[in-house]
Amino acid sequence: MKTGGKRVLLFSLLILSVVVFAVLELIAGSVHIPLETVFNVLVGTDGVDQRWQVIIFDSRMTRVCTAALAGSSLAVSGLLMQTFFSNPLAGPSVLGITSGSSLGVALLVLAGGGTMLGFSYHLSIAFAAIAGAFLILIGVMLVAQKLRDNVSLLIFGLMAGYLTSALVIVLQSRTTKEALQVFVHWGFGTFSTTSWSDIGFFAVCVLLGLLLVVALLKSLNAWMLGEDYAETLGVSVRKTRLLILVATGILTGVTTAFCGPIAFLGLAVPHLVRGLFHSADHKVLIPGVILTGMVLGLGCDWLSRMPWSESSLPLNAVTSLVGAPVVIWIIFMRNRRRSAL
Repeated sequence: MKTGGKRVLLFSLLILSVVVFAVLELIAGSVHIPLETVFNVLVGTDGVDQRWQVIIFDSRMTRVCTAALAGSSLAVSGLLMQTFFSNPLAGPSVLGITSGSSLGVALLVLAGGGTMLGFSYHLSIAFAAIAGAFLILIGVMLVAQKLRDNVSLLIFGLMAGYLTSALVIVLQSRTTKEALQVFVHWGFGTFSTTSWSDIGFFAVCVLLGLLLVVALLKSLNAWMLGEDYAETLGVSVRKTRLLILVATGILTGVTTAFCGPIAFLGLAVPHLVRGLFHSADHKVLIPGVILTGMVLGLGCDWLSRMPWSESSLPLNAVTSLVGAPVVIWIIFMRNRRRSAL
């Protein structure tokens, strides 16, 4: 089979996997709902129990949409960071944006009482996380104007992450048990707390971030060959750096705001896609990571709900169990290639 045919087949399988896991998400839960009933609710068949309609549309469908949006946005963020830093182990958290979100939530929950400006509790947490993420992003962008060296920018992002994490630890040591429990629960990560209004805002932000990435496709391919070579091809290095940072900040910040700090998805998915498609072309990788991120987001959430039992697992535990073996495999494969040379 030719390369084009293989890619079409792979994309078709990924789309099918998204549909399969979405259906599994709609079926799984503490209340058993038959597949036939789920289908009848989705197509609007009359006579379906209204309680099941509420469960499917207002609980499970919102969870499906959130998992798909979060998985795709983190996967794209991870690809952007790995391309930007030419580092296979870079992820969405390397710029300190995730830590900034955690600091925003910590200031609100651990020191501020849990609500702000008359918003509901959930929206207050989301806005605090977004504010913390973009505060760090603005700092990173200002530093990026001064530092031409991406390694120095990476170190700055990591140090910013360590500083914000230290502040969070200080706040944790000075708060009440109730507030600490709320913050720890947020840190577990979840796709289950969003409403349809949240998803609308979430989807708009993700779409904005993806549009920026689409506009960067040509520049990203040139960037892989080095900044100097990219400049010879007419790519504005300064503009590209800023747009990559903004896109990553939007995608990572809004996902962390609504779902908490989700581990490993952004780091693992780009490597899986490169292995599947055997390509470094971002015109192939971007749609590949979007679909694969959706599959893993939905799949990890389905596993976290442990459909074979009545209990559930923290989402971050499941994403780490899935993502950590991928990173280990990457390390061994890199060492094997070096040994073969």
